[in-house]
Amino acid sequence: MSAWVLPDHIADVLPSEARHIEELRRELLDTARGFGYELVMPPLLEHLESLLTGTGEALDLQTFKLVDQLSGRMMGLRADTTPQVARIDAHLLNRQGVTRLCYCGPVLHTRPDRPHATREPLQFGAEIYGHAGLEADIEALQLALDCLAASRVSDLTVDMADARIVRSLLEGITLDVKALAALHAALAAKDTGTLTDLTRDFPAAARQGLLALPSLYGDAKVLAEAAQALPSRPALQQALEQLKFVAGQIRGARVSFDLADMRGYAYYTGMRFAIYTPGASDALARGGRYDEVGAVFGRNRPAVGFSLDVKQLVGVVGKRPLKAAIRAPWGESASLRAAIASLRQSGETVVCILPGHESELDEFECDRELVSSGSAWAVRVL
Repeated sequence: MSAWVLPDHIADVLPSEARHIEELRRELLDTARGFGYELVMPPLLEHLESLLTGTGEALDLQTFKLVDQLSGRMMGLRADTTPQVARIDAHLLNRQGVTRLCYCGPVLHTRPDRPHATREPLQFGAEIYGHAGLEADIEALQLALDCLAASRVSDLTVDMADARIVRSLLEGITLDVKALAALHAALAAKDTGTLTDLTRDFPAAARQGLLALPSLYGDAKVLAEAAQALPSRPALQQALEQLKFVAGQIRGARVSFDLADMRGYAYYTGMRFAIYTPGASDALARGGRYDEVGAVFGRNRPAVGFSLDVKQLVGVVGKRPLKAAIRAPWGESASLRAAIASLRQSGETVVCILPGHESELDEFECDRELVSSGSAWAVRVL
């Protein structure tokens, strides 16, 4: 095998796509800053127990592991940034009130999480800590929609669910990790045959409720159907009422419900959402409430947020126009160099054409050129 062949689902990002990714990254961070979110930059690797404690088996399987040559301890390359941000909120910031944090950096996956996906997503996310009310859920969801709108993605659908529904139906039922994962997979796939087998020994009310979930998807009518089909339990009814309220606050997107959807990370504790657009093979953004994510760090306080893969987003949005630039000759003249420096300081892109390479510009649209005008230099429109 050639030494320069990269591993499967790992790829270089070449200039055109890299430019697009960087433009999107800046727009996403600027949008989050407009909501009052502060940027944090957690490390790419840290001690494994800190990285994985409380996140569930799925994230463990997605995490690359290695031995620290300095300490001999096991370390991990992050597969998701949320546990790290929860650690920052709990131990480094330790604020008493609301904390809004955002981030954008690479994560690594042992396996691609969907067909044709990269194993090195560029994960952008925003999280709000310290507020248990639905206002925080609505803010996180609205920020996710605004971020996608800022990226020029349209025709959005928000698909909503709530982790409390399945948790309530399973209350009092003991399942090991493998059995619970199989149950979640059957619900997500709407595999009623497997679901029937898995729930054979469950109490009647729980079994009937779980078997009803795969058919509870669609528009707002689903919530009324669910209220009739599912057991009348306080946590479950509260989840349905809150889904209805939050859905009523959404602007700029269609809303649907899929009460069997358990995809995503295992740490969700309440409302969860996924945002879709036609042409994308999977959700562009996923998020929700995960109030228990900080408990393992000794500070169990309310939390809600979302994340998305900027690399996936690039494949959905339209190509951006090339950046306008000024073409300039290469030369040693002090006046020429001063003119070029002045233009660059004012924010212009000035590309000096090296001798013999006059037509080798790929990533810039030179719509002007710097020309000699007597003893001075002037910009002329091409």
